[in-house]
Amino acid sequence: MPELPDVTVYVERLQARTIGQSLEGLRVASPFVLRTVSPSPAELRGARVASVERLGKRILIGVDGDRYIVIHLMIAGRLRWKPRGEKVPGKVGLAAFDFPTGTLIFTEASPKKRASLHLVAGRAALAEFDRGGLDVFDASAAAFAERLRSERHTIKRALTDPTLFDGIGNAYSDEILHAAKLSPFRMTSSISDAEIATLHDACVGTLRWWTQRLRDEVGDGFPDKVTAFRPEMAVHGKFGQPCPVCGTKVQRIVYADNEANYCPTCQTEGRLLADRSLSRLLKEDWPRSLEELDERRAQRIAPPAIAPAAPPTSAPKRSRGAKAALTAPAAPSAPAAPPSPSAAAPPNTVGARKLGKKPPPA
Repeated sequence: MPELPDVTVYVERLQARTIGQSLEGLRVASPFVLRTVSPSPAELRGARVASVERLGKRILIGVDGDRYIVIHLMIAGRLRWKPRGEKVPGKVGLAAFDFPTGTLIFTEASPKKRASLHLVAGRAALAEFDRGGLDVFDASAAAFAERLRSERHTIKRALTDPTLFDGIGNAYSDEILHAAKLSPFRMTSSISDAEIATLHDACVGTLRWWTQRLRDEVGDGFPDKVTAFRPEMAVHGKFGQPCPVCGTKVQRIVYADNEANYCPTCQTEGRLLADRSLSRLLKEDWPRSLEELDERRAQRIAPPAIAPAAPPTSAPKRSRGAKAALTAPAAPSAPAAPPSPSAAAPPNTVGARKLGKKPPPA
């Protein structure tokens, strides 16, 4: 999912290319993406772009008449700047915004179809999309600490909760926690004031560094390659690769649609964090450290030792009594008692009638 650095660069490049330009047309290729119809796409034709802003992970394009286009990219949504009048891609295309200088194509490379497009009238209507997350750039250390401790969660969950913090997702939370040297699954109620101050600095520093890096990569162009997995990242998406700080292999825990990546040496004092599903299955067999994990892998890879074949053994001799017992005929069983008259089956009167016979008396 595009997070704060990616969305910020999207906004900046759209500001440079669209502010003051008229929206010549809005082509909706996939009807599901349009979640509101007032104002309609036709009503926005010819409106001049007055502003482009970021609201959390959403992009707001304001046009004349106090009307707004709200784009939420979700996980797989992307924006691409193409020549004017470019055709919307058939498989992944959602919509196209035509301007005199080019066309903005809105795509989503996922069958889940989570990306959305809202058209709203009046700035007050934007409150519906404001999740209330704290902007870490503007927040003081005290405000950051208060927000972090306002709910009891793991640190990673707190950072990625849009109602608590603004614009931080799965990828950059991994990078922030690695920079702060904190376990992703420490509880917010257990961290000290000093650790919270370090975490706040890591949030600001990591997000600012990545935003500037993406700006430098894009330059005067447009961010066409937005991804959550970048070779310069320390731990996110780097499972099994060496940590750039200490060289320890990066570990991960996969849960739902996300994963947490961390360095055991830098963040968890050498301990392996227990994966919920696997640790429940393995219980006492779950490795507690990297050394134990490597030892078990070595045992699994090593070829099994071949034991020498045992010499054949002869069958034990049977005694005469046992042989006689095996060959002696079985004793006749007692004859079964005849069934009682009450248990006898009733005469087949139906079959007798079919044959033209007189049925026997009951």
